[in-house]
Amino acid sequence: MNTQGEILWVDDEIESLRSQIMFLQQKGYVVTALTNGYDALELLKEKLVDVVLLDESMPGLTGLETLGKIKEFLPALPVVMITKNEAEDIMEDALGSKITDYLIKPVNPNQVLLSLKKILDGKRLVSEKTTQAYQQDFRNLFMALSSNPNHEEWKDLYKKLVYWEMEMDKSNNDEMAEVLQSQKTEANVEFFKYITKNYAQWIKDQGKSGPLLSHQVFGKKVAPVLEAGKPTFLVVIDNLRLDHWKAFLPIISESFRVVEEDLFYSILPTATQYCRNAIFAGMLPIDIEKHFPVEWKNDDEEGGKNLSEYTFLKNQLKHLGLDKLKTQYIKITNNDDAKSLEDNIHNCLSNDLTVIVYNFVDMLSHARTEMEVLKELAGDERSYRSLTESWFEHSPLHRALKKVSEKGIKIMLTTDHGSVRVRTPSKCLGDRATTANLRYKHGRNLQFETKDVLAFRDPKQIGLPSPNVSSTFIFAKTDVFLCYPNNYNYFVNYYKNTFQHGGISLEEMIVPIIRLESK
Repeated sequence: MNTQGEILWVDDEIESLRSQIMFLQQKGYVVTALTNGYDALELLKEKLVDVVLLDESMPGLTGLETLGKIKEFLPALPVVMITKNEAEDIMEDALGSKITDYLIKPVNPNQVLLSLKKILDGKRLVSEKTTQAYQQDFRNLFMALSSNPNHEEWKDLYKKLVYWEMEMDKSNNDEMAEVLQSQKTEANVEFFKYITKNYAQWIKDQGKSGPLLSHQVFGKKVAPVLEAGKPTFLVVIDNLRLDHWKAFLPIISESFRVVEEDLFYSILPTATQYCRNAIFAGMLPIDIEKHFPVEWKNDDEEGGKNLSEYTFLKNQLKHLGLDKLKTQYIKITNNDDAKSLEDNIHNCLSNDLTVIVYNFVDMLSHARTEMEVLKELAGDERSYRSLTESWFEHSPLHRALKKVSEKGIKIMLTTDHGSVRVRTPSKCLGDRATTANLRYKHGRNLQFETKDVLAFRDPKQIGLPSPNVSSTFIFAKTDVFLCYPNNYNYFVNYYKNTFQHGGISLEEMIVPIIRLESK
C-alpha cells in the first residue's frame, strides 16, 4: 500500500495524542510514536522517516536539545516543533535551529495534517496548481500569437512566457515545461516574421512608429531621472536577459524598491559593439561612424570595439544639456576591477551620475562555449538562469550596491542585449573578411540559407555602416547558428546548445530597463 509518508512523533505525553495519531493513520500516514528524545535519536540512526513532530518541553533531553542533535546528522530532515510555550526566545532558538514549521498546543488534527501536507506535498501541489494555471493560459497565449501583436503586445507576450518559464522551474513538471518550450519556439518563429516586416521601418522613422530602441534608452529613460546633487548609478550588465532580471529581483528587493520595470528593443545586430555603443552615444551605429570616424570600429577592423563608450556618453550628455553633471565611468572586466568597485563604491556618492559597465554575464556566456565545466553547469535555460542568479547574489557588484543602499540613491539597471540557446545549424559561406559571429555575419559574396536568416544588402536601411561597398548583413532567426561548411560536424557539435547573441529572438532583442531607489 502506498503511504502518504513516514512520521515520527516524539512527545512525553504521547498517550494523550492517540486519537490524533489514529486520524493521521486513517489519512494514509505511517506514524511511529516515542516518548523521549533519546529513543528518537536511536530510531533515526536506524530508520528513515519523512518528518519528525517534536514536543518542545520534554523531561531529560528537551525538544530543542533533541532538535540540535538531529540536525547534526540529518540536517535536511524536516522537523515540526510542537510547543505549549509561545515565548519569543524559545521560538527564535527553534527557528535558528532550522525547524521547518511549528505548532502551538493544544493542536487539533487538521493543523497537524496541514503542516504535513505543506511539507510533504508542497512541491506536488505547486506543480499541479502551476500546470493547471498554465493550461488555462495556454490558449490565451496561442490566441495572442495568432492576432498579429504590435511591439507593446510582443513585450507583454514575452513577459508572460518568462513568467511561466520561471513558474515551471518551481514545479518540476518536465512534460509541461516541454509544452511551454514548444510555445516559446513558436513565439520566436512569429517574432522573427514580425521583425522581418517592421524593423527597417522603425529605423527609418527614428522611433516614431516603433518601440523604444537602444539608441533612445539613455535620452528617454535615464536622462529624465538625473539631478545635480542626487547620486544616480547607471548599471549596464552585459548580456542580461529578462529572466535573469526576474531571478535577481528577490535578491535586490532586500535593499532597493523597484520604481519602474520596462522593456526595450535592442538594435540589430544584438552584439555588444553595436548595442552598447548605441546606448552611450544616443545614436545608431551609422551615425556614430559619421560623427566619430576615428573611434568607431567595424567588425573587420583592428582594435577594441567598445573603448570609446565614455567619449560617446560625454557627447550625448552635452547634446542633452547635462554636461555640467559630475560623471564617472567604470568598466568591470575582471575580478580585480570588481573588488576595486566594491572597496571604493562610497567615493561614487559624490558623483551625480556613475556609469558601471559590468561584463560578467557576457564572459559567462562566451566562456560556456570554451569550458567543459560551464557546459555542465549551464546546460539549459534553467541552469543558466540559476548560475547567473547565484553569481549576482555573491558578486562584488551586489555587495557594492548594498553598501550604498541606505544613501538615498537611484539605480537604472539595464543591459545591451540578451542571448539565446542555439540548436539549429545552418550553412553559411563567405570570404576571408566575413565576421566570425555565430548569430550574424556581414561580408561580401555571402552564401546562406535564405529561410534561416534576415538579410539586408543595404546596411544603411537598418542604420548600420557599410564596411565596404558590397557588404551584406545577415541575422539568424530563432535558435539558428551559422556554420562554415569546412569542418562542419565539429563546429556544430562544439557550439550546439551554447548561448549566443547577435541575431533575432525574443531573448536577445527584448531586454529590461529597471529603475530602483533606496528603500
